[in-house]
Amino acid sequence: MSQKPQPPAHGLDACPECAEPVDPRDRYCGACGHDLTAAAELPAGEDRPTMPIAAPVWPEAPPRDPGSLSTMTQHPGELPGTDSGGRELPTVPVRTDGPAEPAGPTVRGGGDFELAAPDPRAAVRAEPAPAAAGADGDVPDGVCVACQAGRVDGDGYCENCGHAQPRERDHMERELGTVAAVSDRGLRHHRNEDAFALTEATLPDGRPAAVAVVCDGVSSAHRPDEASAAAARAAGAVLGEALPRGTHPQQAMHEAIVAAAEAVTALARTAGPDGGSADSLHGGNSPACTIVGSVVTDELLVVGWVGDSRAYWVPDDRSAPAARLTEDDSWAAQMVKAGLMNEEQAYADERAHAITGWLGADAYELEPHTAAFKPDRPGVVVVCTDGLWNYAEAAESMARAVPADAAVRPLHAARVLVGHALDGGGHDNITVALTPFAPPPAGAGSS
Repeated sequence: MSQKPQPPAHGLDACPECAEPVDPRDRYCGACGHDLTAAAELPAGEDRPTMPIAAPVWPEAPPRDPGSLSTMTQHPGELPGTDSGGRELPTVPVRTDGPAEPAGPTVRGGGDFELAAPDPRAAVRAEPAPAAAGADGDVPDGVCVACQAGRVDGDGYCENCGHAQPRERDHMERELGTVAAVSDRGLRHHRNEDAFALTEATLPDGRPAAVAVVCDGVSSAHRPDEASAAAARAAGAVLGEALPRGTHPQQAMHEAIVAAAEAVTALARTAGPDGGSADSLHGGNSPACTIVGSVVTDELLVVGWVGDSRAYWVPDDRSAPAARLTEDDSWAAQMVKAGLMNEEQAYADERAHAITGWLGADAYELEPHTAAFKPDRPGVVVVCTDGLWNYAEAAESMARAVPADAAVRPLHAARVLVGHALDGGGHDNITVALTPFAPPPAGAGSS
């Protein structure tokens, strides 16, 4: 669950300019007027890796025009501080809507629909429901899944036993060719505000490309479930259309994020499903979400993101280092980048998940982040919401959670990862997509 920020917070006890005590919620120092939210800039030319990599995993990036999207290829050490045009990421005010959800019993319930979605570790692949119960015991549409006798009314409750019925988005699974995704409501939320889109495309030269997009609705905003669904749908559609036309995958990813942002912004101008008035573009709390996506071909891996949903690289050979491929647009990342906290301190803070970048009508200037990689060994690309990475934050932790056979059983691996988050507490919606990557044979030519 990403948190839509409100007034800026800096996490300082004293002004760095004059040392006067300050309130953590003040933007400016009352004594000297210093801007307390200004993050320290890195020295010119210095990069801060997202995660340290002990040994080389990627070949050196080829020379490129800094303004060119079509030739831009980076390795993890170059990721932070650049957007898809090669420009440095801006430092923006951090806003937060309050402390993180307190810990409590890890049980489903407390929402509109309290029936637990199936445990992904024991789930079977979802297929369309039959029109009537058959010999296999399937429950017909409109019949309560709890008592299997009563009719379900329009509000989603059984007229016989009164049990709330699971909604379609409580637990979703899909496998498309080599890419698979699973999304689950988790154990603490009354609905699933995550969404995903999977697409397979054929490049002009006949090579396949697998696309995965994962979005996390901002829970403090209006209609977050609609925002994530609209963004995932729009981004998946753009990538599915642009790649066959020959658009470079990184350019296509950039265009997909822009389209996703426009789709979420458009929700602010339309009434919600309950018939309520449209959200104001300048007031209220417009629909918003984060996004992360991947495009995998036989020689290139492209990721793009806005917000704190993440992408990881996990090699099949677990003796080789894993890597986090994205840098969060979040309060915690800002604190680490500014040198005010280390990662452990920042992510332990209740403000850690306040985001500084999102898609929506009231977002700051949209800055899609994209990067391309050429792995030198086989592995899997994991794109996920914070409902998963909260329980496997470091790249090494994610690698330990990913099953060894993930490359050949991606749907099974996605279920296992969702199960890992549920075992950890399942405090948030959980969505993960996995795509295997296999580099071309040594000596093979590339187009």
